[in-house]
Order: sequence, then C-alpha cells, then structure tokens
Amino acid sequence: MSGTATATAAASCRFAHYFVVCGVDADTGLEPDDGAGESFEQSPIRRSFKSKLLVHYPENTDRNPFSKDAVNMLCMPRGLSFRTQTDRLDPQFHSFTLCSDDGTRSYGFVHTFYEEVTSPQIITAMHTLSQMHHVEHQSSSSSSPSSSSSSASSPSTSSMDSLVSSLDESDAESLAGISGCLGCAGSFDPARDTLYVSKALCLLTPLPFLQASRQFLSQLHQAVTSHTAPPLPLESYIHNILYEVPLPPPGRSLRFHGVHRPIVCQRPGPGELPLGEYPLGEAFSLLGVDNMVQLLTCAFLETQVLLCSHDYQRLMTVAEGITTLLFPFQWQHIYLPIVSPPLHHLLDAPMPFLIGIQRRDGAQRSSLHLPHEANLCIVDIDNHCIEAPEDLPMFPNQTELIQELSEVLLRFGLPPQGGVITKPITTTTTSPRVSSLVLEDLMEDRRNGNLGGEELAVLERLQALARRCGGGKMSDGEQTLGHVFEEEEEELKAAKLNIQLREVFAGRFAAMFGRYDEFVIHSALDLDSWLSNREGTFSFDKGSFLSVQPTAHLRFMSRFLETSMFSSFVDGKVISRWAERDPMQQLFDNRLEKERLYDTDKDSHNCHYRKCTTLFESAQATERRLLKADHTAIHPHLLDMRIGQGRHQPGYFPKLQADVLAQGQNTNKNRWSSRVTASRRTEPKRLMAADHSGVDNEQRQKHTFVRKNLRQAKLLDPSPQSVTQTHREFVDGLLSECRLKTKRMLMERMGKESVELGQGEANITGLQENTLIHGLCDLLERTWGHGLQLKQGKSALWSHLLHYQAAQGKTETPAESPGSNGSEQRTLDDGALLLRGSLTQDMRFIQTMSEGLSEVGQARAWIHLALEKKMLSQHLKELLTNQKLLRQLYKPHAFLLCEEEREQFLFHLLSLNTVDYLCFTRVFTSISIPYRVVIVPMKKLSIAMATVNPWVCVSGELGDSGVRQISKNTQEIFFQCKNLGRLSTLQLGQENSGLLAKCLIDCVMVYNEITGHTYKFPCGRWLGKGVGDGSLERVLIGQLVSPGGEEDAGRWTGTPPELASPSQSVRTVLGSLGSRSRMQSVEVQENMRETANNLVKHFHKPEQERGNLTVLLCGEGGLVLSLENFLLHGLKSNRLFQRNVFVWDFVEKAVVSLETADQMGDLQGSTLTKGPPCDSLCHYVNAINASTRNIGKEGKFQLFVCLGIRDRLLSQWLPLLAECPLTARTYEDSALLRDRAAVHSLSRILHTLNEFAITLETALVKGVDL
Repeated sequence: MSGTATATAAASCRFAHYFVVCGVDADTGLEPDDGAGESFEQSPIRRSFKSKLLVHYPENTDRNPFSKDAVNMLCMPRGLSFRTQTDRLDPQFHSFTLCSDDGTRSYGFVHTFYEEVTSPQIITAMHTLSQMHHVEHQSSSSSSPSSSSSSASSPSTSSMDSLVSSLDESDAESLAGISGCLGCAGSFDPARDTLYVSKALCLLTPLPFLQASRQFLSQLHQAVTSHTAPPLPLESYIHNILYEVPLPPPGRSLRFHGVHRPIVCQRPGPGELPLGEYPLGEAFSLLGVDNMVQLLTCAFLETQVLLCSHDYQRLMTVAEGITTLLFPFQWQHIYLPIVSPPLHHLLDAPMPFLIGIQRRDGAQRSSLHLPHEANLCIVDIDNHCIEAPEDLPMFPNQTELIQELSEVLLRFGLPPQGGVITKPITTTTTSPRVSSLVLEDLMEDRRNGNLGGEELAVLERLQALARRCGGGKMSDGEQTLGHVFEEEEEELKAAKLNIQLREVFAGRFAAMFGRYDEFVIHSALDLDSWLSNREGTFSFDKGSFLSVQPTAHLRFMSRFLETSMFSSFVDGKVISRWAERDPMQQLFDNRLEKERLYDTDKDSHNCHYRKCTTLFESAQATERRLLKADHTAIHPHLLDMRIGQGRHQPGYFPKLQADVLAQGQNTNKNRWSSRVTASRRTEPKRLMAADHSGVDNEQRQKHTFVRKNLRQAKLLDPSPQSVTQTHREFVDGLLSECRLKTKRMLMERMGKESVELGQGEANITGLQENTLIHGLCDLLERTWGHGLQLKQGKSALWSHLLHYQAAQGKTETPAESPGSNGSEQRTLDDGALLLRGSLTQDMRFIQTMSEGLSEVGQARAWIHLALEKKMLSQHLKELLTNQKLLRQLYKPHAFLLCEEEREQFLFHLLSLNTVDYLCFTRVFTSISIPYRVVIVPMKKLSIAMATVNPWVCVSGELGDSGVRQISKNTQEIFFQCKNLGRLSTLQLGQENSGLLAKCLIDCVMVYNEITGHTYKFPCGRWLGKGVGDGSLERVLIGQLVSPGGEEDAGRWTGTPPELASPSQSVRTVLGSLGSRSRMQSVEVQENMRETANNLVKHFHKPEQERGNLTVLLCGEGGLVLSLENFLLHGLKSNRLFQRNVFVWDFVEKAVVSLETADQMGDLQGSTLTKGPPCDSLCHYVNAINASTRNIGKEGKFQLFVCLGIRDRLLSQWLPLLAECPLTARTYEDSALLRDRAAVHSLSRILHTLNEFAITLETALVKGVDL
C-alpha cells in the first residue's frame, strides 16, 4: 500500500485532517475587502484587506474535502490586519466549525499572530495608500472642517469593526480617544515604522479538541518567535500531528508531543456524554445562569438566535455551549457561530438560525440590519444581556434548574449571576526552555501515573513552591513546570465543570422525556412505506403526551413538540426499527433504561423535580483519563527533507516543504500500523459513529423527510451567484414550510372525532391550537421579513400593514370603526357584512384595542382575527395587490416578489378556511366586542312582535352581557360589552305588558360584529302567558353557524326575513306530546345511554379539550331531552283539542302525592319509605316552583334535571317517581317508568355520573338558591 493510500484510509482515524496557513500573498499584493463595508475616510493601515489561503496540507482527503474559500474566511473573518511597532502585537486565538454536505462537522482552531512584512511591494503599496489618504484628509479638513470633524469623530460602525476585530477592550477605548485624528495617528512611514501583518495558523480536526489544538498551535508559534531553533524542523511536528497522531479510542486518552512539551487529549466512552471541550463555565460566567437558561429556551424552541461580541472565541464558546446542552436533541437549522461582514445578508434568512457576528463595543442596535425581531433572540455577550422574543414560555422547573446550576457553579468558584470575564486557559507567550530532561521526564511520568509515593510528594512540593515564589526567584525550568501544573489544573477543572453542567441538563431531559417511547407511533410495516407516507402520518401522540405533563410545563412542551429537532428525534426512533440508531439517541435511550431500573414510581410522569445524582461519578472518568494517558503517539522525528529546508528565522513562519507534508511517508507505515489497532483500521466508521461525528449511514441517506440543512459551504460563499441561489433556497423553504404547517393544522383539526361531545365540531385542545397558530404567526413574520429593504419596526408584517393603511387612506375615506355610532346604522344596510370584513377595518379595530400590544402583538392579534374570520388568505392577497408598495419595501429576491410562490403560499393559507377557529375570541379575552341580537319569529304570528317588549341576556365562556332590553316594534338590538368568549346560552324573556303579548319564536341569532361569527339559538316555542307552557322566559342553547358562509351572510343581513313554520325536527323541541309519545322504548333507552356516554367522555378528556357542558345537558340530544322522552313514554293524556302534556305536571303531582301520603301516614307499609331522597325531591320541586323566574313548565323541568345531576340526587329521585302511587294511574302498563328493569338500568346509568363534579352556568340556575 502506498503512503497516500495509507493516509487516505486512515484519514477518519486521524487527530487532525488539515493544517492551514493564511495571510498576505506578496505576489497578488493588497486587495481591499469590499465586503467589510468600510469607509475610505479610515486610514489604510486600519482597513481590512483580503487574506489568502497560502498553504494547506494535505491537498485533500476523500471523507473530508477541503473548502478553500470557507476556511480562509473563517480563519480571518475580518481579513488581513496591519499594525506598526506602536500597536499591540499580542497573538489571538479563536475557533470555528464547518459542516460538510452530509452533516458531518469538523472544527477549526486558529492561532493568529503578527509577522513583520518583508515584501517591498506590500510596504510600498501601504506607504502610497497612506500618503494618498493623508492628502485627501487634509484637503477635506480645510474645505469643510465641520463636516470632516463630525465624520471623523463619529466613524461608522462598519469602518471601526476591522480595527477592533483583533483588539481587546483597552485597545478599543484608546482607539476611540484618537479617532478624531485618524489622518495622523493611522499614518505609515517606512522610514520611521515597521509594518506587521496578521498571519493565521489553523488546525482542522474531526472532533472539538479545543485544549490540545490550542496548545499545539501555541507551541508552534513559540518555536517561530524563539531565538533558539526548535529541536526539529517545524515540518516534523506538523507531519506528526497530521499523519502520525491518531484519534484516541473512545473512553481513552492519548499523549502526543508538541514542539516543547507533551499534550494530552481524551474521548468519552460509549456510555458518557459526547465530547465537548468548549468551556461552559466561561459561557455561564459571561451571561449568568438566568440568561443562559433563557437563551437555551430560545434554542430549544428554535427561535432565531443572534450572538454579538467583539471576540470571535466568545461567539464560538457560547454557540457551542448552547448546542452541547441540547443533548439528546440536535440543532437542525442554519448554524454559523462566526459570520463575516460579507455574509451579513444571512441575517435575512427567513428560518431559525444560530448566527454569531462581531461588532464593536458600544455599537448601536440600529447598525444591525435585522429585517424583523418578532421571533429573534439577541444576545450581547460583552454586555452580559439578552433580549428574548415576546411571550417566551418558561423552561420546565426553571427555578429549581437555575438553583441546581448555581450550586454547581459555586462549587467551582464561579458566581451564578454572570458578568464575570474569565481568563481563558492560554499557554505562555514567552519562549519556554525546559533545560532539564529530568523535569520533562517527571512531567510525563506524572501524567502516566508512574511516580511512586516519595517521588510524587517531591513533585507536589515543587509545584507548591512554584505557586508561592515569584518568577524571578526560580529557574526557567521551574517557572515552566509551575505554569504547566497550573494549566493542567485549570484544564481539569474546566473539564469537570463542563461534565457536571451537561449532566444537569441531561438529567432534566431524562426526567421530562423519560417515557417518550410509549407515545411513539409505529404505523408502517417497513422503512420505504413509512418514508413515502411521512407527511401524512403522525409519529408521536402529542395530545396524550401533553395530557400527562404538569400544567406549568405545557406552554413550553407544546411548542417544543412542534420543533424540527424534536421531529427529527422522533423520526430517528421510528427508523431505528429498520436502521442503525443515531448514536446520541442510543446513548439517551440507554440512560433512560438504566434509570428505569432504579425508578420505583412507575406511574409518575415527571411531576416533581429531581436533582442529578451522577455529577461526580461522570466527572471522575474524565479526570482519570486526563491525569493518566492511556496511549502515546509516535514522537516527531526527522523527515526526508532537502538540505537547507526548515532553516529557523526568529519571528518568521517558514515556507514549509510541501513534498514532505502533502502525504504520509512510506517509512512511517509500519509505525502507524503498530499504533493503530486492527479494530480501528477495519471499523473506523463504527467508532466515529460512537463519537457522534455523523459518519455516513447508507440507510440514513434515504431519509428524504429530514429537513436538509442548507450547505454551509454555499452559505459561506459571498459571490453574487451563490447569494442568489441561497435566497432561492430560502424562498423554496418558506413555501415548503407553509405547506407543511397548514397541512399539520388541518390534520390536527380533522383528525379528531367529527362529532365530539354533542357539539358536532372537530375539536382540538386550546393549547395545541395556540401552539400551531403561534407557529403560523412566526412563519408569516419570517416571510414578510425576507428581503426587506429597511426595517421600520420589530414586526415586518405589521409595518407592511401600516404602509398599506397609509396608502389606502390617501385614496379613500376611512370607514367607521365597529362599535361607533354609525355602526348600528350600518348594520341595517345590506352591504354591512362586506364592510365588516375589510382588511383596514380589522386593522383599525386592532389599533383601538385597549390591550397595550406591541407591534409584534398587534400583528399576531390581526392574524388571529383574520384566521377566525376565515379571511387570512383574502386579506393577505389584498395586501399584496399594491405592487408599487411591494417594490418600494422589498428587494428583488424577496419571497413576496416571487409571484408563483406567493400564489401557492396564499393557496395553502386558503385551505385553513375549511376549519373553524376561535383563536382571537379565546386569546384576547378582556377586549370590548360589539354584538347584534336578532329575534326571528314564526311566519304566521310575527306581527305579534309589535305587542311584545322582549329582553335578552347572552352568556358565554367568559361571562354574560347582562339583561338587554329590546325596544318595541323592533326585532334586534345592538350592544357592546366585554368579550363573552364562545357563546353558549341565551335567556329570552318578555314583560307580558299586553293582552296580545305573546309570540311564537323560531330562533334567536347573535352576531359577533368583529369576528363575523354567527350563533343560532333554536327555540320553536311560545313566549307568553296562557299559551304553550306559559313561559315568559326561556333559556336557549346556542350553536355556532360556520362563519364566512355566503348563504348565512346574505340571509341575515339587516332585518331578518320571516321564516316558515319549523320543520318536524324543530317541533321535537316544542313540548307537545306529539311524535315523542310514539317513540319506541328501545330508541328511548338507547338515546339515554348515548347521552350518559357523552357526559362520561366529556369528563374523561383533559380539561382544555372539553366542550360546552350546557350543550350536553340541555341541548339537542342532551340529558334533559333524553330524560323527558323517558318520562313521556307511555304517559296517559287527554288528547282532546291536542292539548300539550308536560312532564313537569307529573313531577308536581307526584310530589304533592308523596307529601299528602306522608302527612296521612299512607307511606307506612308501602315500598316507599320516608327519608332523605324523598325529602330532597320535595324540597327541590317546591323551591323551583317558588322561584320568581317565570320560566314555564319546560324550563322548570330543565332546572329540575340540572340541579339533580349537579347535586348527585337524580339517580335517587327516579325510583321514587316510579314507585309513587300516582305513577300507576298516570302511565300505561307498557310505560318505561313502570318497567322495574328499565328504571333500575336508568338509575345505574345516572349513578355513574355522580363521580363527576358538574358546574352549571349561572343562566341555568338563576333565581334558585339550592
């Protein structure tokens, strides 16, 4: 096997994939970095110039192709930086991450230092530019001193950013002080100044070996700056780490040699959390525990997260900290912790992202060109603050979680409140000289645990001496030794803190999702069939899962279950039946199985907070590996180099010999083979998977349903063609997301029972509905924010609406708002409903709401209202008809300017009109709503309405309207009151103020003038004395008429038309014996069982899923009607003149009979015994009769049934009525009430309802105090 083949085959097993050098190319000269957006008023020496990737080794590897432009941009995000001898020349360190097309991540670690410029062309070019700038600055100062001084004293943020890119905070402050004289302070004179330019050394590794890579690069730089040459040419050390240092096996540690001293790295074992070396302690110290938990909440809910800091490594530390703590879930969207200025168009991305940008301290928020902030979390790392989106739910058990995290931080000496700048672990910047080989051997032996008790004690005393004594009192070797020990302890401390913080979060998710697999739905027989029907199936029973969650967790959990990361997690569980499980998911499942063995509370569903109990055990394994290396890599050695190569020049990084670094040498084949075990050679794929590095899996290549991340290499390409393609993919992604979201909303709605709890509607939990609609609002905000020319508010959608409103106001006179004086006049006009549905009128109503809403809140309220009115698609289509406004507000690549996609988007939203939503009514509960009530009489006797003086009282979920008097000679009333929610009952009455004050009412219609909802309250009975049951007041049960229906809209505009007599189905509501006496006993009993079953189903559903209980009790097919049919069966009646017979007549006579028999002692010896049931029956009937309400016989029987079922007495009263002596005289022999078996069966059915707590609406029990 050739050396190249060996290196390629083992590439996936190597510690490092590439070594890269970036800097200035003397051949191409200086090229201004146009993407930095800098001003030419800035001194040339403070400007950014394009960097070049000078060399990288090896040229390429099969598994990890090299992306030249992306690596160059991430190594030097601000391009080249020039300095003179008067500036600080401290080296800087930062890291970055790269994601390949298959999702595999690799990590880059960059050591940037300043090297003296030796190229005459570069020096001459900088001198020329400086002179030109000086002349221009002087001329502009003399011509317009005021303007030039103002521009110099307040330079733009973009022009300052390149200067601050590698300065610390003190540099920024000193720079601000001299910014007024950039012309002189930033000048360069080669006769006086020495010119330095930045150069970057980068190591690309497959795993985040942060500490080891930092130490290696630092030692490499120290060797360059040292006055004494290193023991070997630099090529030997670079070749060694590229080709001869393998990845440590899982659960093991590896020691390899840098230039001056050994370096140790380690990998977690199969049962441990994945490798994560980015210091979480630093992230928590910068932001504080509270802010970090809030930031993680944003990440879990997949909001857009924007990190800002002047330090690239801080951006990376916080970003990697967030993604590390997501375990076992994985971020599924754009992930770019470092974005250079040419890529700031990515902030326009209309999808969740986690992006980090560098900006100058004190820069204004306005300098960030953000299209919208509706769902954006902005993290200012340097100022230790975070701006989270509105209405962000709390993380489950947030208070207890923060307390536990604080305790962990305090144990390591870190304050939980944050705001502390921790000094990162860095290697010394002076040249270390370990003169004694004995000291070096001692350090290595200590790492390997080979020292005995006495030797170890001596070494510890030497370490203590190094801490106590000053540097000048010790030799160079002792100083180095003391510094090394201090570094080791800090590294060990950071590693232990990382593990403990991650274990806290891992324990939290193990508690929250401990039994998630019980709710995973396995519906497909094979992988192909599951993939082909992926979008049409549910893989997780979200409703059942939420029903067992604590109430306080529901807002977070319901939104988290809708995220891509959770969907991907569940999909991975489903696929594990046919393919290899994802390593992170397998680790999580193994932990859950282990916890279940010790969990004695099997029925507990995560209702209490348990602290993590494995903090110390988890950290011990890492500590053991770091203190004692398990394996040692091949030492660096001389390579077969040409004479004269590798010569040491202090302060200059040499030109490396390409032929020895381009590939592994044949001479090292045997050494490599002897170090790498056979299992690592033959199974690199398995071990890479064990470390969660995302190695290709042929089965997982088939998962076309997974949201494909946009290719990072394409995102990092600032060329116009690539930017155009990126925005094209953004447009396609928005359209696809809209299709999936609307489909999901429809499936959730229509997937429920079509007739639920007697309401005849597809129901959904209010919680899940709110979650889905919140996602729709977020989608619309991101869609309207894409390609926005200039942000004018936090909500891009509301800003567009305001522009449209202003444009409409110039062309037409505004219509009156709902609820104004003219509104009542308008309702009598046939065109009222068309006006009521206008876009601008809905906007005006939202603007007048007394809710104190922000721009984002107003936009969401408008969406909720339009969705409830089934006008969302129509309103948005109207909004987009103003093409002139669109082109004025949006860039050409914006989604809203893509006509075909825009039309498809509106079509998907139009599909939501097929289902009913009450999202606006139920969310904005404290607003004032105008209602219109219309009484619809029967056709023949409608003229009687002129003699009736009616009143109404409308009741809903949120309250009632109070009594509203309707004027004589009118059939409708318009009033405004606090939002009543979904309407349920309506009390209709009249004052009986005339001989002809009676009318036959067909129904009452109630209109919500804002949402357009229409409620129909069927009546079909008389209202008046001496007719029907003599009722002057009736309680009617409402039903929602689907809003937006053309038939209803035209039918009930203005004065309602007179209707024909009620149909046979309506007559069943009337109270006459009629058809109900002819009902078969089997049918009556079946209806009774079905009614009771509906009530049981109602109470066994989660509270947020329950419908209207009043409908189940008093509505069509409810308990009252079913029980009335039971008692009417076989009832004897005098059919002369078709007189109506009422059950209440029998109940009254039965009570009188019982009371009379009791007074005369006739109950003695009969089957009836005097007792509490008999007393309560008589008491309740007498109290109902004594009520001041004139509700008629049917109303009294309804009240009788409702009170009886509420107080758990109805099942006791029924046998009393059956055994009453009056029953035998009143009922035929075949009557159900005289059938003992039927009565016993019904009594048992009613008894099953006693276990439920029934709360009656005030309208039902008004006037009766029992």
